[in-house]
Amino acid sequence: SLEKYVERLENLERIAAEKDGVERVYAIQAGREVRVLVTPEKIDDDEAVLLSREIARDIEDQLEYPGQIKVMVIRESRAVEVAK
Repeated sequence: SLEKYVERLENLERIAAEKDGVERVYAIQAGREVRVLVTPEKIDDDEAVLLSREIARDIEDQLEYPGQIKVMVIRESRAVEVAK
């Protein structure tokens, strides 16, 4: 039902948002993918890999869902300079 669907998406986002260093979380593609945006100053590349595994394991332990859910951790840093 619609209520269970919305609840599942909210639970997916909540599980990832509880982790340290997470800025934003989006459950997309009908809950088959979770995109996690992290703070690049707090999470380095190696920690991003560990974080994605940790979130995936928490999802497996806490939720029931059909199929698979992909957890994608995005760590982005930008350098911008203006030439005058």
